Amino acid sequence: MSHAIARDIASSLTENEALPLYDLVERTPLGEAKKLSAKFGNRIFLKREDMQGVRSFKIRGAYKKLLSLSPKQRACGVITASAGNHAQGLACAARHLGCAATIVMPATTPTIKIKGVQEFGAHVILHGNTFAEALSLAHQLRDAEGLEFIHPFDDLEVIKGQATIALELLEQRPAGMDYIFVPVGGGGLIAGIAAIIKHNSPNTVIVGVEPDDANCMQRAISLGQPSKLSSVGIFADGVAVDLAGSITYDICKDTIDHIITVNSDEICTAIKDVFEDSRALLEPSGALAIAGVKKFFASRKVENQSVVAICSGANLNFDRLGYICERALLGDKQEKLFAAIITEQPGSLKNLCAEVKSLNITEFNYRRCMGDKAAVFIGLKKTNDTQESAFFHEENPNGIRVIDLSHDEIARAHVRHMIGGKLSHTRETIYRIAFPERPGAFHNFLACVEGSTAITLLHYRNHGAAQGDVIIGLESAANIEEPFEQRMDQLGYIYDVVTTNESLSIFLDSVPYHDSHFSAVKSTSASLVL
Repeated sequence: MSHAIARDIASSLTENEALPLYDLVERTPLGEAKKLSAKFGNRIFLKREDMQGVRSFKIRGAYKKLLSLSPKQRACGVITASAGNHAQGLACAARHLGCAATIVMPATTPTIKIKGVQEFGAHVILHGNTFAEALSLAHQLRDAEGLEFIHPFDDLEVIKGQATIALELLEQRPAGMDYIFVPVGGGGLIAGIAAIIKHNSPNTVIVGVEPDDANCMQRAISLGQPSKLSSVGIFADGVAVDLAGSITYDICKDTIDHIITVNSDEICTAIKDVFEDSRALLEPSGALAIAGVKKFFASRKVENQSVVAICSGANLNFDRLGYICERALLGDKQEKLFAAIITEQPGSLKNLCAEVKSLNITEFNYRRCMGDKAAVFIGLKKTNDTQESAFFHEENPNGIRVIDLSHDEIARAHVRHMIGGKLSHTRETIYRIAFPERPGAFHNFLACVEGSTAITLLHYRNHGAAQGDVIIGLESAANIEEPFEQRMDQLGYIYDVVTTNESLSIFLDSVPYHDSHFSAVKSTSASLVL
C-alpha cells in the first residue's frame, strides 16, 4: 500500500498538479554551504525553506490542502492544531483564499509564532502544554462547530504540498543528489520528499533527522507501527510530536534509508554553522537536517558526494539566542568545563592563574572557602590539544586536581551560573525539575513549593525555550520529600533527584565530601532530559 501511495503522490505532482501553489508559495533557492562542504569533503547544499513568506515550508502543505477543498467546505471555516509553523502556513493560506481559520496552539508555543498567526487574521486558542492536548481540543471544536480540520502532517494533500520541495530539488540539481537530509516531526515533509525522490532518483539516500527526545518516527520504524512517546522534548518545538502519522509512516517505512537523532547541543551548533555560512538564523527544528549531516558524516568515510539539507524554518524567538550561543560551543566540543581543586593557602590562586594564563579561558569562577580546599570553575575554549594536555588532566605536577565536567549537564546548565556558597550543618535534597514555560510559570512553581519545607538552594534561568529548568534544594527531614514529589507528580512536572551530582557536590556541597572525592571522577549527572 505504501508504494501505491508514494506512486500516487509522484504521478499526480508530475502532472502539473503543483503549479497552482506558486501564486502564494515561493520557489526557494538551493545554495552551497561552502564552509561545511570544505569541512566534510562533500558538496553540501542548503534548501532554504526559511525564505518562504511565513519562514517555513509549512505553507506548501497547508495551501495545497485548502485548494483541494470545495468552496462550500472553505466557507465553513477551517481549524487545526499546531506548535506554530503549520499554524502560520494555514493562516496565511486561509487569508489568501478568504477563508476563516481557527488555530489551537499549545500554551508553550514561542511568542513569535503566536503573533505570526494572529497577524494573518486567524483566531488563536492557546490550550494545553503539548501538541497532543491542542489536537484534542481542535477535534472537539471541529465536531461542535462544523469546521474542516486541516491536519499538520498526516493528510495526503498536505504531504503532496510538501513534496513540491522535491520537484524543485530535481530541477535545481539535474546532475543528481547522493543524499538528502530532512527534519522529521510527524513525517509529512519527509514522506512527500521521499515519495518524489525515490520515484525519480531511487539511488538517492534519504536520511531523516529527529531530536533524540522527540523521535516518534524512529520509534515507529523500530516497532513496526506508530507508537506514542511517553514524553516529548520541546526545544525543537516545530517537530515536537509524540506520535508519527499513520499515512506518513506507511510511506516512510519503505522510502527512507536512515533515521538518526541529534541532541539539543548539536542542534545549537548547527544553527551557528548555518549562520556562519549564510548569515541565515534558523530555528531549532529548521537546523535539524544540518545537525544530522554533521553527525552522519563525522562517523563515515564518504567524500565528493552531493548532499542536500532541508532548512525547514526560521521562526526563532530572539530571546533564545543567548542559550543557543552558550550551548553551541559545547555542542561542537569547542568548549570544555573543569573543576580545578586547589589548596586554600596564600598564593594558591595566583599559581593556578599562572598555569592557565596562556590558555583561551571563557569562564573563571572562584570563591574563597573556609576549608583547606577550594574549587575553581573554569571554562576553556578548545584551541590546541597539546597545549591543553599539560594542565588539564587529573593531577598536574603542581598538585592541582582537575576534573572534567564537560559532560555534566547540571554543570553546563546551572552550576556555572550559581557558584558562590556552600551549605553548612544541614542536610538537603536537590531536585532538577522541568515545567512548561509561560508567563507566571516560575511564580506558580514557587507557590506550590512554598510552605512544604525550607528552600536551601534555587536556580532558574529563562532561556527562551518552551520548558523551564529549575534546580531546587530542600531541607531534608522526615516525611518531607514524599509530599513534595507527590505534588510534582500531580502537576505533571518532570523531576529527578540530583543530590549526588558531581558538580553540585564540588561547588555547592550538596553532600559532604573529602579530598579523595576529587581523585575519583564519577559519572553522576542527572538522567533527566530537558
